[in-house]
Parts: sequence; C-alpha cells; structure tokens
Amino acid sequence: MRWFLSLGLSFFLIILFSSWGFYAHRMINEAAVFTLPVPLASFYKKHITYISEHAVDADKRRYVNSEEAERHFIDIDAYGKNPFDSIPIYWQDAINKIPEDTLRTNGILPWQIHFSYTQLVNAFKEKNTQRILRISADIGHYIADAHSPLHTTKNYNGQLTDQEGIHAFWESRLPEIYASSYNFFVGKAQYIDAPLLKAWEIIKHSFSLTDSVLIIEKRLNQEFPNDRKYIFENRNNILIKSYSQAYSEAYHQALNGMIERQMRGAIITLSSFWYSAWVDAGQPEL
Repeated sequence: MRWFLSLGLSFFLIILFSSWGFYAHRMINEAAVFTLPVPLASFYKKHITYISEHAVDADKRRYVNSEEAERHFIDIDAYGKNPFDSIPIYWQDAINKIPEDTLRTNGILPWQIHFSYTQLVNAFKEKNTQRILRISADIGHYIADAHSPLHTTKNYNGQLTDQEGIHAFWESRLPEIYASSYNFFVGKAQYIDAPLLKAWEIIKHSFSLTDSVLIIEKRLNQEFPNDRKYIFENRNNILIKSYSQAYSEAYHQALNGMIERQMRGAIITLSSFWYSAWVDAGQPEL
C-alpha cells in the first residue's frame, strides 16, 4: 500500500511540476484546432477531445520511460556564452561535433520537435488516424514546452538562484488562475518552410526571456514576507505549499503579458506544424 501511495504522489508531482501543467497543455492543444484551415479543421475538430485529453501524455511517459525527459527541454546555457553560435542546428551535425551523451543530458527539445514532425508527416501519408492523433498531441506538448523560458536553462526551477518552485509557479499556477481571461484568437495556421529552423527560433526567443522570469520574481520576493507569499491548499487530497493570490497577481502583472504571449505563440505554432505536416504529406483526405 505504501508503494502505491508513493507511486501516486510521484505521478501527481510529475504532472504538476514538470511542465506547463495539465490545464495549460490542454488549452493550447484545444485552441490550436480552431486555427486550422477548413480542409484539416474538420478532422481535428472531430477528434478534439482526444487532442486535448492526451496533451499531457508526454509528461506521463517521463515516469516510465527514461528517454522521455530529455525531449522536453534544452539547457542552452550549458553551451557557453554564445550557445546559438556553437550548437549545430541539425542533429547529425550536432552529434558529429558534441558527444551524443552530452547532447541528451542537456536536452534535445528542438530536435525532438523535428523528429515528431517527420513522424507526423509519415502518419499523414499512411492515413493512420491513431498515429496522427497520438503524434499531434505529443508534438503539441513539445511545442508548448519550447515556449516556456524555463525549459531552456540549467536554472529550470530557480535552484541556482534560491528560487525553487518558480517552474510550477510560472507554468502551472499562473495559467490556472489567469488563462481563462487570455485572448487565444491568434489567426490562421501558416505553412512552415523549415520546421527545424522554426523550432530553434522558438528556443532562442524563449531563452531570451529567462532573465526576466527569474529577476522579476527575485525582486518581488524581497517585497513580500513569507506569510504573504505562500499558502497551503488541498489538491487531490494532498496538502501543497503554493503561492498566494496576492503574490501571484503581483508576479503576473510584473510579467506584463508574457505568459499570454507565450501561450498564444504555442497555439499558432502548433496548428502551423500540424498544417505543414499535412501539406508535406500531400494533403491526404482524412
């Protein structure tokens, strides 16, 4: 019984703290469906429940598949002061220059997005509905993770700057509180000529935001005593230490729309990846 309780708690914490969290991932995948052009929109709308409910499958696999975790991040700052000048864009070039173990230890997120994209193109060519849906949900998860600044740095949970917990704060708690007020009308999906280059473009932008994510919270921490910063709340019968409404509001305002912009970016990028994969597969009837 103790083992099952421990397993359940560990699983819950993985889902809560490893990425955007169920709520945000589900919203991103679901909203992306409504930006697709008509020929493809009807297929995804028919399966929107699956696309939404399975948005977090990739996080669930982290607990049972040791190779999954590396797919969700890339520690860009592990590659020196000018990392984007030193890391090869293409996977084969990267493993020719840098030991593959090092690459995997530091995360392979942009390459994983491209791997999944190639798999999705093939699934469309095969008209394999089950594979199309599974890969579509998974690539949605990876693209969402790429839009999170804290998935691009060694200091992913503020552990290097005495800010432990900031990962779940930025990606889970704030979207849960405020995402219902965000504007997710982001226009229509567009064809992407170079999916891998697009993945790297996203990573570069997200990494540029990491200092703001950390510095703003560090400043607020100095203004709030602990009894105003934290609360305890019950989640799934587990007592969780969390950030107060006042602290959440102050941080969210100080971020000046960053989370909304990143979620909007994830939505339109995801739908554009789906659409581009379908086009590259020859626009099959589904």
